[in-house]
Amino acid sequence: MSEKQLLHLVFGGRVKDPQGLEFENLDEIHVVGVYPDFATAKTAWKAEAQRTVDDALTKYVVVHLHRLLEPEDAS
Repeated sequence: MSEKQLLHLVFGGRVKDPQGLEFENLDEIHVVGVYPDFATAKTAWKAEAQRTVDDALTKYVVVHLHRLLEPEDAS
């Protein structure tokens, strides 16, 4: 039996403040992808974060979609 699929979304863009998560322009959000587990999502996030490391106002994040889809199972 396979493990339960725990979807994760990786996206990013320019933020107004490097300490926050308010994006400058939602039309320019870069959706990297949806991944079946955190480890895969983290790898994708790390690649994008490293690619944009010289721009302090560009931030990528991992969203735990499975927690939004099934909040009672928030693991």
